[in-house]
Amino acid sequence: MLCLLHFNQPLAANHQSPKKEIHKMKRQDDFEKRSKHLKDLSDEALYDRFWELANQIVEPMLELGKKNTTPAIERSILLRMGFSSIEAGPIVDAVIEKGLMGKGAGHVVWKLSQKRNVGIRDAGLMIIDGKEKDWSERLF
Repeated sequence: MLCLLHFNQPLAANHQSPKKEIHKMKRQDDFEKRSKHLKDLSDEALYDRFWELANQIVEPMLELGKKNTTPAIERSILLRMGFSSIEAGPIVDAVIEKGLMGKGAGHVVWKLSQKRNVGIRDAGLMIIDGKEKDWSERLF
């Protein structure tokens, strides 16, 4: 109760709100200094440099995905692609059998759909049916 009374008291005439006491920080702009090495690059060279750096950032994440995936993760991805759990299991098994687990089961299905010019679901069902023995050839 004492605290409530304290906060309900009117402010003293010389009291400044905390907002006025905050000093605005000014950012030291060092863009010119940091971008000197890019100044003489053409648009094409800047484009290439961007993608080179982007690949350096993404590559370790891709390696982690290739090395640390599991059948459960791959089935989960296939479920999100629209396959049922009954369909996802055999697709993952086939991907493992072909030695393509590091590529990712969803990626394999997508690549097959692109190669055969069919929908993603149809590509997955092609893998399950097993009618096409060479489905994995030259996907990657």
